[in-house]
Amino acid sequence: MRIDIEGLSVAVAGNRLVHDITLRADSGRLIGLVGPNGSGKSTLLRCVYRALRPAAGTVRLDGADLHAMDAREGARLLAALPQEASTEFDFTVAEVVAMGRLPHQRGSGRASAADTEVCTRMLARVGAAHLADRGFLALSGGEKQRVLIARALAQEPKVLVLDEPTNHLDIAQQLEVLALVRESGLTVLTALHDLNLAAVHCDELHVIAHGRIVASGPPHDVLTAGLLAEVFGVRAHRVRHPETGAPQLLFDRLSPSAS
Repeated sequence: MRIDIEGLSVAVAGNRLVHDITLRADSGRLIGLVGPNGSGKSTLLRCVYRALRPAAGTVRLDGADLHAMDAREGARLLAALPQEASTEFDFTVAEVVAMGRLPHQRGSGRASAADTEVCTRMLARVGAAHLADRGFLALSGGEKQRVLIARALAQEPKVLVLDEPTNHLDIAQQLEVLALVRESGLTVLTALHDLNLAAVHCDELHVIAHGRIVASGPPHDVLTAGLLAEVFGVRAHRVRHPETGAPQLLFDRLSPSAS
């Protein structure tokens, strides 16, 4: 399923946070948003998963206006893992993942055997099957993140929106989660903090600064020393990953004369 973001702008309390952003994510592609803290990545994603209504512009899924869909229809097509995702009540892990099946349930809302099978399978896919009977609030940050990803996958969407999905994960878990997301075959739009992870796993990157897209394209075209100095304020040295050939970055502070 294709995502088209067309002329999207967001204003909060009179402040324009996102300015006229247009981008496209083709079916099955993993598209990354990168940029400094406060650049507008999360605000943009909140519009895509309908936590915010844009001041202007549209979000379309295969041409259909997402904000015009009812909540259940939209939730069958798009699942999200927000950066601030939380569960206040101490549900079990199995109960948290089962929430991902709600858009597919009718009538009493009781989980069917098929729903339970999907949830069990998704917990196993993220390596969290052993946590099913644990209380969610007692989990570590990394364990919680894996459970929330399982919940999003249990929704069986066509599109997955992830805001910093590797937060709280150790290095092995970061690689596992991004590999899992890529192998899902879903259309994925994700904000990532780690530029090296983004370079390896994303098909295309959009660099956002001050609420605007300032560069777009494949990682090896986008992650240039000049752009990284301008947008992130760092001096970057590019090397090639010895197996994938993807650009990898080593960073230094910019010298005073270069800033």
